[in-house]
Amino acid sequence: MTFTRALDDPWDDTLEEAKALVGGKAANLGVMARDLGLPVPPGFVITTETCRAFLAGGGWPAGLHEELRGRTAEVEAGGGRR
Repeated sequence: MTFTRALDDPWDDTLEEAKALVGGKAANLGVMARDLGLPVPPGFVITTETCRAFLAGGGWPAGLHEELRGRTAEVEAGGGRR
């Protein structure tokens, strides 16, 4: 299971499917970054499925912490900061 999505990750979802996957704000930021070529800082979002798993299980799903560390490293590299 993938817990996160980078804002500039390519995906073939429609806007409505993307909104269901990552929420409206993140989906629209993705459109701005990928489709419109607007300058959006590097970033990632936690999927709504991951949020539901957290709420149902009362804790972070196994592997989420490691994925967050990896995504954070990508954002740091993309922004040239730590």
